[in-house]
Amino acid sequence: MILKAKHHPLIYPFFKGYSLWKISNHFHKVKIIGDLTEKNLPVLIISNHLSWWDGFWVMYLNLKVFRRKFWFMMLEEQLKKHMFFNYTGGFSIKKGSRSIIETLDYTVGLLKNRENLVLIFPQGEIQSIQTRNIKFEKGIDHIISNVKEDIQVIFLVNMVEYFSNPKPTLYMHVCEFLIPDKGITDTEKAYRLFHDKVIAEYADKKEPE
Repeated sequence: MILKAKHHPLIYPFFKGYSLWKISNHFHKVKIIGDLTEKNLPVLIISNHLSWWDGFWVMYLNLKVFRRKFWFMMLEEQLKKHMFFNYTGGFSIKKGSRSIIETLDYTVGLLKNRENLVLIFPQGEIQSIQTRNIKFEKGIDHIISNVKEDIQVIFLVNMVEYFSNPKPTLYMHVCEFLIPDKGITDTEKAYRLFHDKVIAEYADKKEPE
């Protein structure tokens, strides 16, 4: 049995405001890099998972660009430790459990509503910002293949740089994944290419003037 998400009438609005405040106080700048077109569709965001900040960053992106109801998948053991997130759109997935299919089908259901944005970290765990050749846990292609309605799939790669500032700049690289076939996808390969391209660009990145 999965832990289904709730949106508490007080906690959820607080979380949205807290995310904006937290980022404005801890980051020098936030730069969203890439072209996004509003299509009035349900949104699935596939993101790298590099820190505790990730959910706050995507909430920021949602508030600035998409303005959808925010939902996100969390490991069950982490969600149980931080039940606050269950009241802000967090729902559970448990590795190695029969309930995984229930979680994936629950996600498919969320993506039938164009008012929703769902965030997934397909790596399944926090990994280094420099990780190459990202590997997905199973499930992404099951979700995309089973959503019969049109959805907007967004790849997100977050990067952080300090340069000469005491506070870091957050770079949010985004691109839309155009699903080639509703029955056959290779989302992992497409995301890896985008992710590795972004990582390579930072090897020679210089501080902006």
